[in-house]
Amino acid sequence: MELYTAAQMREIDRIAIEERGIPSTELMENAARALVEEIRALPIPGPGFRDGPVGWISEDGHAPTRSELAEFWAIRQRSAIAFCGPGNNGGDGIAAARMLLNMGWRVKCVLVGDRAKMTDDCLEMERRLSEAGGMLEDFDPEWDHEQQYLPCDVAIDALFGVGLNNNLRPDAVKAVRRMAASGWVVSADVPSGIHADTGDVMGAAVRADVTVTFSRGKPGLFVGKGAVHAGRVVVADIGIPDDLYPPRPQTMLVERENLALPRRPADGHKGDFGKVFILAGSRGYTGAAALSARSAVRGGAGLVTVAVPEDVYPIVAVKCDEAMVWPWDEDDGAVVDKARGCDAALIGPGLGQGERAERLVCRLMRELDCPIILDADGLNIISRHINVLDEREGLTILTPHDGEFARLSGRDLPITDRLGAARGFAKARHCVLALKGHRTITTSWNGWCAVNSTGNPGMAKGGSGDALAGLLAALTAQDQASPELAAWIHGRAGDLAAEDKGEYGMTPSDLIEQIPYAIKELM
Repeated sequence: MELYTAAQMREIDRIAIEERGIPSTELMENAARALVEEIRALPIPGPGFRDGPVGWISEDGHAPTRSELAEFWAIRQRSAIAFCGPGNNGGDGIAAARMLLNMGWRVKCVLVGDRAKMTDDCLEMERRLSEAGGMLEDFDPEWDHEQQYLPCDVAIDALFGVGLNNNLRPDAVKAVRRMAASGWVVSADVPSGIHADTGDVMGAAVRADVTVTFSRGKPGLFVGKGAVHAGRVVVADIGIPDDLYPPRPQTMLVERENLALPRRPADGHKGDFGKVFILAGSRGYTGAAALSARSAVRGGAGLVTVAVPEDVYPIVAVKCDEAMVWPWDEDDGAVVDKARGCDAALIGPGLGQGERAERLVCRLMRELDCPIILDADGLNIISRHINVLDEREGLTILTPHDGEFARLSGRDLPITDRLGAARGFAKARHCVLALKGHRTITTSWNGWCAVNSTGNPGMAKGGSGDALAGLLAALTAQDQASPELAAWIHGRAGDLAAEDKGEYGMTPSDLIEQIPYAIKELM
């Protein structure tokens, strides 16, 4: 899915209206129809009404049975309340309210904001609503009587569009709280209070069940808190010509249809499918070395060599059957020579940050020509020797979580604009970056970004990052140096593990065992 910033969308809208002559009210009506289509498809009653209306009892004074509740919901009139701002996003909501009213719904439409600031298109939608027998009421944030805003089947969030850059005003915050009392919440374009570009919450934000976003996806719907607040995202065509959009956007949401893996040649042998070198492990952290090695094997690498300190060699050797475990001694040159014979090197899982490890990481970065994936302690060491990263000419892929990224970039936690921060760092350091977390972001020095669409909270366990690093090393060694591909497979394997074991009990080992099945989906 292509993702466009608020500024890009505003310019495309302007060209469509001013240069192509498409009436702005026509675009607004199309947006409203898309909203109504999704609203009508919702199962009623919604989440807020699973047990029927509060306080409702049958005529004989007893609580209703399931069949009585089913009959009640079948015959009652559907209801919606539209919370509309004075801008064009509010116009979308007013138009949607009119359409639902014409379909026999019981509709309440309220204006949250200053009437004097209503746009011409918003005023036109109010006029059409009035002609249909409806009314745009003023929202009174001080009115506490429950009857003014009774819970409805659906609340339409049309307060703000993609242009919001400041925290919500107090009246808008109260409107957001009112929406939460309804059954379903459907947002127009972007949930109000979510920054369209970064996904940040601007003071407070609507938590939508469905977001109907217009024309193209917005980054803020898939990164940061926006990915949580947006709910199910539907992209609706509202009539803007496709040729107005750049042929290759700067940001993409990575989905299954965007990815593919080549079939292997029938006469291939292990040397054809990549040799992976892994420098990992230390006393107390042998699991990281074993997990990354197993993941590299499951990712299809032909040969995997795990170099570990001699004192932990027996432990890692017992844990690894398919990978070759090699104990490195005091000779740094032997380690470099071993790595030179491989197609990709993974440095860092459980390595520790001792003097020997620090010296060896910096030497490998300077002397290896093959792609290097830096993870965990490899990242922490390089954060103290960032000039080594700048000087390297070969491909370098970094896989930090937010804490490691903060050390690398010198940023404070929490990192608010993760997308912008990742893009800026990759450009400045001429590297490829996979910023791990909910909706992992991958970006390269040319500014192109990909937002991952797979994964679940069950993956938030120690060892999941080691699995991603090993998988990425395997794909890189096979000339599939695509962190977004690795992130998708890793997240999909996690989703399959969650389906099998549940999010609470699944482990990184369970995830690794599902990697082949995730890969099969792309063949």
